[in-house]
Amino acid sequence: MKSKQKSASYRMPSQESIVRSIVTSTAIETGQTSEQVEASLKESRKKYAHLRLAN
Repeated sequence: MKSKQKSASYRMPSQESIVRSIVTSTAIETGQTSEQVEASLKESRKKYAHLRLAN
């Protein structure tokens, strides 16, 4: 018996969605507010903007 499988379409999450997810998760784990974590993340991105990840 062959079963028909539907191919699930997958949409990549936006950069904003990824950042929001990281911010809220970190805020919950550290007890900080989301605003504090987001500000810290933005500061780190500015500080290390010249660095790139290896492929």
